[in-house]
Amino acid sequence: MENFNYHRPSKVADAVKLMKKAKDGKFLSGGHTLVPTMKQGLASPTDIIDLSGLKNAGVKVGAKSVVIQAGTTHAAVASDKALKKAIPGLAALAGGIGDPHVRHKGTIGGSIANNDPAADYPAACLGLGATIHTDRRKIPADKFFTGMFSTALKDDEVITAVEFPIPAKSGYAKFPNPASLYAMVGVYVAQGKDGSARVAVTGAGPGVFRQSDMEAALGKSFKADALAGISVKPRGLNSDLHGTAAYRAHLISVMAKRALAAAK
Repeated sequence: MENFNYHRPSKVADAVKLMKKAKDGKFLSGGHTLVPTMKQGLASPTDIIDLSGLKNAGVKVGAKSVVIQAGTTHAAVASDKALKKAIPGLAALAGGIGDPHVRHKGTIGGSIANNDPAADYPAACLGLGATIHTDRRKIPADKFFTGMFSTALKDDEVITAVEFPIPAKSGYAKFPNPASLYAMVGVYVAQGKDGSARVAVTGAGPGVFRQSDMEAALGKSFKADALAGISVKPRGLNSDLHGTAAYRAHLISVMAKRALAAAK
């Protein structure tokens, strides 16, 4: 690991100023991806801007939506009683991220800003039709995730909160890699109050994506039986030592049905 300048601002505006001044700055929020890559020499930022000093954490449940501040840990999301009632699928997803150490240090803002292609939160954001709030704008989840480890964020833009519409029902299921606990395939399903359906898949491809065929079927009947006959094509899906593209395509169907069974 190379030497770097460490900053811990207490205001978002100060964090943005520090990033603009840095030659090669990185925001730190949890650090479960950034710190390991620095240790391996894969990243050598000149400046680390630690966002934990912003004290931007908490869950607020309203009549139509839930707003989770960016600095809220996975453990806090998983244990929030009001969230468990409003969107139980989201709370359950947070409770299944990594191990206890990861859940008590990692944050929702850090997770979606990093946008690991096998992370859980991107599936929830896309599946629930969330809106990502930053220091300067609001970005729909459908436009936020742009590719592998890539988002619509500008280099000096800071996520401040994530807003999730409260669905009629939603659920999440994943097939975790036994070593990393990241999703080999994870599927989040949600039924809107208007009866529409959204299905988001993580882990299977180079980035999180929606499954339109399943959405159309579940928009008519939000039950596992509605997915009968839908065959997911393996083209474009990941194929590695953990599983072929065809295997992951099969898992998408299996996890979607399990997510429906878990939906509340």
